[in-house]
Amino acid sequence: MAENDTSQEKSEQPTPKRLREAREKGQVARSRELNTTLVLLGGAGGLLVMGGGIFQGLQGILRRSWTLERELLLDTGMLHVVLQTRITEGLVMLLPLFLLLTVAAVLGPISLGGGRFSGKAMAPKWSKLNPISGLKRIFSLQGLMEFGKTLIKFVLIASVGGTLLWQLSDALMGLGHQPLERGLMHAGYMIGWTFLTLAAALILVALVDVPFQLWNHQKQLRMTKQQVKDEFKETEGKPEVKSRIRQTQQEIASRRMMAEVPKADVVVTNPTHFAVALRYDQEGMRAPRVVAKGADLMAAQIRERARAAGVPLFSAPPLARALYYSTRVDQEIPAGLYVAVAHVLAYVYQLRTAGKAGARPPEPPTDLPVPDEMQRGSRPPEDDR
Repeated sequence: MAENDTSQEKSEQPTPKRLREAREKGQVARSRELNTTLVLLGGAGGLLVMGGGIFQGLQGILRRSWTLERELLLDTGMLHVVLQTRITEGLVMLLPLFLLLTVAAVLGPISLGGGRFSGKAMAPKWSKLNPISGLKRIFSLQGLMEFGKTLIKFVLIASVGGTLLWQLSDALMGLGHQPLERGLMHAGYMIGWTFLTLAAALILVALVDVPFQLWNHQKQLRMTKQQVKDEFKETEGKPEVKSRIRQTQQEIASRRMMAEVPKADVVVTNPTHFAVALRYDQEGMRAPRVVAKGADLMAAQIRERARAAGVPLFSAPPLARALYYSTRVDQEIPAGLYVAVAHVLAYVYQLRTAGKAGARPPEPPTDLPVPDEMQRGSRPPEDDR
């Protein structure tokens, strides 16, 4: 397929095959603004919820670190053990916050582009080192969008930060008059809410960036009409693919036909070359309907299935040939065969009645009126071959 064909406009939407190949290469819609916003919101929320416990834990670690016993201070071999213990305590205390940030960092890419891992996306591409390509990316629509987002973020964060600083100025000045522990707690509380407000302000940027990234991703994967035609030739257009599809369709149709044979009223046979199963419901059908038909091996399978289900077989070579060549499965028989099929069905109904009553079975009808032209078909209808 002509991937680098620039002579035509890419006006066609990407096909499922192109989308699938893009995902395998790691080319999916991503929004760095969404990822950053979720991480910042997760961090700010985690600090507000767990900040008190973290502060108290750090306070305890510092107190224990500066109040060592005299024996530990004189034993130089124990100092690194104490340091290792304090670091482990701090990491365990911060572990819930780290896990929350990890979940937020993973949730952003998954929510937009899915969670598929692709090693191809991690492979080095020398084309990215081309300075000309780099300049094209800088001055492209994507580059202008990134510059616009950076400018918007700067203005937004500066505005929100300045407003918060102005509103909290009195509280910040009052921290110096509070006891140390209470002042630190109050300062941590204000920092957490300020952090959360600044992170929430980035939601506006993410709301603009996410739709743009989805649109830009679809735009990059658009195809020319020639690419769509080439892809069709490479898949459905291949003879082996068409043959496989045809074979699958025939297998499904055969299984469906064989499931309908036990529901038939009679199977008209050649008696060896053809077999056509007919069903007639006086209330729901205008004329008898063909539920299954086949030649040679398929005909033998239909006869065997009919015998197993107790469906009567009626040998009438001219009628069997005419039904086989002039009908399709799940369609009514043609008007020219109404009289002949009516004779056969009447015989079948009489046969059933005689069997239930224990009477002598009737004689099968002969010389059925079958038009000669309906017996000379060269091949069955297209969908039944």
